[in-house]
Amino acid sequence: MEPKTSSLVHFAEYAFDLATGELRLAGTPVKLQPQPAKVLAVLIRHAGEIVTRHTLVEEVWGAETFVDYEQGLNYAIRQIRTVLGDDADQPRFLETLPKRGYRFIAAPSGAVEEVPLPTSAPAPSVERPRFPWRVAVACLVLGGIAATVIVGLNWNRLRQRWWPAMGGHRIESLAVLPLRNLSHDPEQEYFSDGMTDQLITDLAKYGGLRVISHTSVERYKGTQRPLPEIARELGVDAVVEGTVTRSGDRVRITAQLINARSDAHLWAETYQRDTRDVLALQDELARDIAEQVRIKVTPKDQSRLTAARIVSPQAYDAYLRGRHLWLQRTPGAIASAIGYFQQAVREDPGFALAYSGLADCYWIGWGAKVDFPLAEQYARKAISLQPDLAEGHTSLGALFLYEHRMADAQKELRRAIELNPNYAMAHHYYALYLLSMGVAADALAENERARQLDPFTIPINAARTGILIGLRQYDRALEQAGRFAELFPQSPVPYSLFARIYWIQGMVPEAIAEGRKLAALQNSAQREHDQDAITAAFNKSGIRGARLKAAQLMELRHDRGLIDSAFVYGTLQDGPKVLECLERARVQGEENVHLLVKTAPEFDFLHDDPRYQEMLRRLDLAQASTGNSGH
Repeated sequence: MEPKTSSLVHFAEYAFDLATGELRLAGTPVKLQPQPAKVLAVLIRHAGEIVTRHTLVEEVWGAETFVDYEQGLNYAIRQIRTVLGDDADQPRFLETLPKRGYRFIAAPSGAVEEVPLPTSAPAPSVERPRFPWRVAVACLVLGGIAATVIVGLNWNRLRQRWWPAMGGHRIESLAVLPLRNLSHDPEQEYFSDGMTDQLITDLAKYGGLRVISHTSVERYKGTQRPLPEIARELGVDAVVEGTVTRSGDRVRITAQLINARSDAHLWAETYQRDTRDVLALQDELARDIAEQVRIKVTPKDQSRLTAARIVSPQAYDAYLRGRHLWLQRTPGAIASAIGYFQQAVREDPGFALAYSGLADCYWIGWGAKVDFPLAEQYARKAISLQPDLAEGHTSLGALFLYEHRMADAQKELRRAIELNPNYAMAHHYYALYLLSMGVAADALAENERARQLDPFTIPINAARTGILIGLRQYDRALEQAGRFAELFPQSPVPYSLFARIYWIQGMVPEAIAEGRKLAALQNSAQREHDQDAITAAFNKSGIRGARLKAAQLMELRHDRGLIDSAFVYGTLQDGPKVLECLERARVQGEENVHLLVKTAPEFDFLHDDPRYQEMLRRLDLAQASTGNSGH
């Protein structure tokens, strides 16, 4: 019988096309592999009836197909439950009847009986050659030996040994795409974002696996782009995607592991717990994923991840809201994040992550209140509660870095990397420490580790350009700043970096052009007027006159003006003005003064000046550099 025009059936919030096997959730396509789609089609066509496993095997695989259909059917059922967010114990859609089969219990609407099950093209008929009886006997003997070996060995170990030889690729890196919120409540978006972030954090604790940071996967939230394309951009071998459903005090997470090269599903599972146990649930999920990608779990990994973590649901909820706001990086969001982190520690005084969040809010600034002593108090509290918390050690190390306590910063940041080699921000701040100490080549290597883990975050990309300038690799620095501008077109940072390079090279018209772009981005008539003044000075007095006017205007007016003016005064080799601007910047707390002083090419002429060496001592940068500084 010819298929009817209408092949679409609806159940709950889903729509399923019986002819094509396409599944949609509220109009959005949901990935469902061909075999699970065929199983679902059979079950829907027999909705309300018991469908035996034998019937499913015959209709989907065919009676004459010699495959491991038992394993295939089990996978198909798990896959269907995962994509539907269904629970085997309390099913909404697919009911299991032990020793009898399965029953689709939702009531589908649409043309259920009128559309035939999609079938694959029949295999071409092949005439079987006749084998001599000796060959047949040998084949049977070898087959028996092979069967004995397969039964006698652990299949997973055998698969691991055969997998590379079969053309597969070891999974050494993955990205967790933002988990979809199925709670039908936009207010719960922070919760699904928080679940994503925590899963990434847990997976990152496995030293043998590179896991992309949350800030870089967030750009793919809600995207319909092909997974292989996303994986290429992130440079990963596999992708985890899934859903979160929160109802009352219960949380259900579904997860799928997908091969990034072939877009093939490797594994799927559903987890359901009380909200008090949600962190333990995520530990279990992370361990299961690590097992699937065959990461060797060290005893240190195991002890760190098997400890039960019970957190007050109200505290965890407040913590997730705080982190959601903290990632927005605006003064108002940071102030609100502080309130939620404080609520979290009131609800659960032993919750280390919440104290780490408070520490980050009070030292990072971003226009919000900065209080270094309070930030240190909170960071130390987090570490006292959970000594192996990499986030806490990173918060403390970054704070020490900006307080010019360099030995303490080095100790804490190294400890954070030891605890969690996949924590991108620990590598980022350690790269800044190395840059501060004048070891630019080592800083670049550490920045590369951070960038592999978090390729699309502002601070890591900005730091890379500054490091390349410190290495005198100006062409690479311009290229990196260009990539930065493409990634973050609304950020003023790349235009300031472009201008700095052009002032070093004496390319005045190009530096002025970058200043005008910055003025347009910030809608600053004053900055635009300053570019006119610099242009007039250039026309009258050449490069030196333009540099002098630019340095004077930067010193007079602009944010971060003192360090920027020191750079331009440095191109004029005006030592007294450079040192004056640096000292004022240090006293006023300009955050980048200590990061860039020791490697800045603009200050090369000062290296033997006792006043410059005294400046380094005041910034705790006087110790001898180690490694290749690139100078």
